[in-house]
Amino acid sequence: MTVTLVERFRAARHDPGLAVLEGFHALKHALRFGADILDVAAIDPQDAARLADGLAPDVSARLLALARATEPATFAVLSPAQVATGVIGIARRPTVDAISVCAQRAAAPIVLLENANSPFNVGAAVRVAAAAAAAGLFVTGNIDPWGPTALRAGAGLAFALPVARIDALPASDRTLVAFDPDGEDLEAGMLPERAVLAFGSERAGLSDALLETAMMRVRIPMRAGVSSINLATAVAVALYCGR
Repeated sequence: MTVTLVERFRAARHDPGLAVLEGFHALKHALRFGADILDVAAIDPQDAARLADGLAPDVSARLLALARATEPATFAVLSPAQVATGVIGIARRPTVDAISVCAQRAAAPIVLLENANSPFNVGAAVRVAAAAAAAGLFVTGNIDPWGPTALRAGAGLAFALPVARIDALPASDRTLVAFDPDGEDLEAGMLPERAVLAFGSERAGLSDALLETAMMRVRIPMRAGVSSINLATAVAVALYCGR
């Protein structure tokens, strides 16, 4: 039995080995960072290639070669979200070994998001971590960093660094740094190399279990009366100001 394009994309959303790339920017970064692209649908492949010519000429030829023309009515049901750029794809999720990532000797930190609430925040944090050349980003809890919403919010940059949902942080010799309101004020250069930078949700913060095992507690100084900042913003502050 022939599988239709709609069935293929619908199945990909529930396949733990696949990722749906909604829109040009997610697809662009997936191509740029070596993703195994399995399918690309475009309302007009030539329009998609012209968009790439202006914004990402390094992927233009590959995008045009992969994209198959898709009727607008069919394209409209490939994603529950509106895809204004008229292009959507399916890629294979890369395999990430959290133990191996933690064992890397390079100075870059790992970002840990404990029980994050929002795929939008997770995606935005991935985007920041990729830009800052973090060694990896791990998520505990229910949010899948490879889900379509997180990938879209992260502009496909989950392909630029190791990203995975894990049950628990693997044991390693890295310094676990907890970002917590009761910690010491973050200052430039205070974070150790190869740290794991742990962030909780805006609602609940970090768990007691993680706080008890942290080797450092750090807070981001804020103006009086401001109780918190967005999760991805906190990750950006830590990665760019604390190293």
